[in-house]
Amino acid sequence: MQDALLKTMAHMTYGIYVLTTRAGETINGMIASWVSQVSFDPPLFMVAVHPNRYSHDLLMQSGHFALHVIDDQQKDLLARFKGPVAREKFDAIAWHEGVTGCPILEDCIASVECRITQQLAPGNHTLFVGEVVDAVFHAEKRPLCTLDYAGCYLGKK
Repeated sequence: MQDALLKTMAHMTYGIYVLTTRAGETINGMIASWVSQVSFDPPLFMVAVHPNRYSHDLLMQSGHFALHVIDDQQKDLLARFKGPVAREKFDAIAWHEGVTGCPILEDCIASVECRITQQLAPGNHTLFVGEVVDAVFHAEKRPLCTLDYAGCYLGKK
């Protein structure tokens, strides 16, 4: 069963997003693929983050996150936001501070800023549910998804 489960999980498709957050003067961004809209009224999004991720503590402290929809030509952002040095991830790219204080990438399809309204820990990841407080739509392009790159996040660090 374990082999079948891993193969099944590897074939489940997800969007690839850049999640950003800020706690005080500390900013960070990470790649997130376990993301979903969970409500229309109010507009709520959920993101799953492993507790050993640097962003996890920042999310707990700040109570906010921003999700950025990136296009299928922005694969370079995967390496950038998987990098180890938080502040360097934002060097040489255009961004500004959003209404929540989260970094908002200017070159993306769209972004939503959310205020965290719930945290759940049903397994080895924390689910952060956030209500949208601001949204920006820039361009009609094809979003990046797990089918566009080799590998699939199966929940391990």
